[in-house]
Order: sequence, then structure tokens, then C-alpha cells
Amino acid sequence: MTEILALTHSFVPHLSKTALRQLRQIILAMLCIPGRITTLGLSRWTEQGGSHRTLQRWFHSSIDWATVLWTVIRVHLLDPEGEYLLAGDDVVVSKAGKHTHGLGRFYSSLAQRVISSVSFFVVSLIDVKARRSHPLQVEQHLPSPRPKPSPPAPKRPRGRPKGSKNHVKTAPPLTPELSRMEHSIRACLSRIAPLKVKWLVLDGFFGTFPATSMVLGCGLHLISKLRHNAALYLPYSGPKPARGATARYGEKVNYAHLPPEALCQTTTADGVCTEIYHLKVLHKDFQDALNVAIMVRTQQKTGKQGHVILFSTDLALTAAQLVDYYSLRFQIEFNFRDAKQFWGLEDFMNVSAQAVTNAVNLAFLMVNLSAAMLRDPQRRQAGFSVHDLKTHFRARRYLDETIKCLPVSPDESLISRLWHKLTALGGIRSHPLSLFSP
Repeated sequence: MTEILALTHSFVPHLSKTALRQLRQIILAMLCIPGRITTLGLSRWTEQGGSHRTLQRWFHSSIDWATVLWTVIRVHLLDPEGEYLLAGDDVVVSKAGKHTHGLGRFYSSLAQRVISSVSFFVVSLIDVKARRSHPLQVEQHLPSPRPKPSPPAPKRPRGRPKGSKNHVKTAPPLTPELSRMEHSIRACLSRIAPLKVKWLVLDGFFGTFPATSMVLGCGLHLISKLRHNAALYLPYSGPKPARGATARYGEKVNYAHLPPEALCQTTTADGVCTEIYHLKVLHKDFQDALNVAIMVRTQQKTGKQGHVILFSTDLALTAAQLVDYYSLRFQIEFNFRDAKQFWGLEDFMNVSAQAVTNAVNLAFLMVNLSAAMLRDPQRRQAGFSVHDLKTHFRARRYLDETIKCLPVSPDESLISRLWHKLTALGGIRSHPLSLFSP
């Protein structure tokens, strides 16, 4: 409990004394509990003062979760001289009931179909040097009602309308989803200031002009992925015509015959040759030029090819940076995995709006707190995982309860032997006796 007190001391300005005391009991229970994490299950692992009714009251209390999540990152995980990215993605949690707040039908990438579930948009801060992601803000998606079908618009005749003039492409209207994302991103940027972040990484679903316009409006550059058949054009480099304006679009990019001078890296591993091409291209849906890295993979035995198109609105990024930064986006998926597997994101049974918000944010808070705990030099040296961390705290709880039942307190050698045996039960790695003591 001493370690939990030290980790949560920074929450004092943001939580009441009662809420903070209850939160510490819940954190200890979550570190000890071996099975599903529900309110009733947590109450069985809390110490004195953590009854089921007390936990129910806590789950219905209002908490500024975004500030709490950022506090953990700022105090325990932030490197002032590090380089950081923002990443965003949706996490979908399946639900079989009918009364959970925000219940709807959302697409699950794990199930590869639309399922009955609740959905949350998570903004995460990615440490480029440590290659780790830390959840920063969680916002629930509410199912939108089905729009009424509108009558088809009259078909415009072929050709350019008479008297029309060229004009700068205006910002497109934002969908409700993009509007919620914009609100979350702006709130995160104002919260983490003066920490400077230049890039936002999103998956290929947001590789569109409306999403790009929204991200640029927030003062960030977008890193994302285009469709494999995106119509890209090289800038026009021919002679200026004698009459009329100079053409904007040049030759269309042929993915089967990319310019040899654009090749910047070639690697071969496991019978697969990977070539990376770096280009500055134009797209008719986008207003400005795009910085594109095209990764072409060729099976050397069969000759089959496939390619991926990564892009950014930051023209100063190199191809290696573009590929590396986009690959870091997957770190947020590890946050989702840990939150579901270890911290109850898939288990909660709360149904009201406030209780659902608290349960989901508590899971992501534990993702950050466990990352802070695993930064301890002793645990890092022993190769601790989250599973080992929970085994460690569960063994300590068993040992404390066992010692309380003994009529006489045993000597230190017996406690050390018991501690060594308990920490080895269920753990992935063996814990040296000389490193850890209860």
C-alpha cells in the first residue's frame, strides 16, 4: 500500500479525501484480483473501508479523469527532453445487455463485423524514444440515429458550369464523429501545454481530406494511410504553356512502375524484399501537396507484390520517420489489450453514464499506473510484465493475511521463504529472493 500511496499522492489537488481514499483501495484490489474485475469482485479484495456499497458510491461519483490521467503521465512517465506524438483510435467493448449507457452497434476489428457494444475514442501520448503509449483522454461515442433518406439531388450536366472561377478549396463540413475528435484533441493540447507535439497519428480510416482539414485546424500535422488505389499525381514539371495557366497535376503515379529515383531504402528479410519510395505528390481531394512513403513488398519466391501508402501533411518528414511514426501508432493497441486483459475494460457491468465513464477510465488509469510501477529499476531488471506485477501484489496480500492469522509473528527467514514461494506461484518469471521483500 505504501507504493500506491506514493503513486497517487499527486492526485490530492484533483480528488476529495474520500474519493482518493476509496480509489487507493480500488487500485490495490485491482492489482490483487485474479479473475474478472467487477464492482462485486473488487469489494472482495479491498481492505477495511472498501465494501461493495462504498465502491458503488465511488463509481457514481464525478471525477475529472482527463486531468488524473495526465497527472500520472506528467509526474511518473514524462521525459522533459523526449519527443512525443499524439495518437487516436477507437476501442470497442462488446456488451450483451440492453441498458448500458451508449449501447449501440459498432464495428469491431477483432470480430470483423458490427456487434452490440459500446465504443470509446482514446487519445494517447506516444513516447518516441521509449516506444510506449500512455492514454491521455477517453471519450465515449454515442450511437447516432439513422438519418432519414433524402431525395436525390438533381444531376448536374457534364462539363464545367459556365462563368465559374477557380477558388481555394474550402474546409469541408465535419461529421459528428470528427467534431467530437476535434474537441478531444484541442482539450488534450491545452492540457499538456507547454509540451510541444507536432504530429497526430491516425489509422487509415481517417486518411481523408475532412479528417486532414480538422487536424490541421488543431495546429497539428496528420500522419495516416491512404487507400492502396489512391489516385496520386506528381507535380507538373513540363514547360510553361504559351497561353493559359500552368498545369498543376503531372503524371499519375503508377504503383507497378514507381520512379527509380524515388527509391530510398531496400531491405530483405525472410524471403520478402521491402522497398520504400519517398515522393511529394498531389491528390485531387486534398488542397496541398502530400508527403508520401510507399512501401512495396515482394515475395521473392512467387513474385507477388503488395504496397502500403503512408502520408503526412508535414513535408519535412523523411520516409524513415514517416514509416517509424506510423508504426508507433500500434502502441495504443497494446493499451487496449492491457485494459481488457488485466484491468476490467471487458468485464465491467455498470450501466449508468457516470458509472460507465468511471469504469472505463479506471481501466486506462491502471494502464498508466502499471507502466509507472514497471519502470522501477528492480522490476525492470527482473523483466517484470503486468502479469508478474499482479502476481507480486497478490502474493503480498496472501502473505499479509497469513501472518495476521498466526498467534506469534514468524521470524524473517520464514517470511522470506514464504514470500519466495508465493511470488513464484502463477508468475511468468522467477523473482530472485534477494531483490524483493514484503
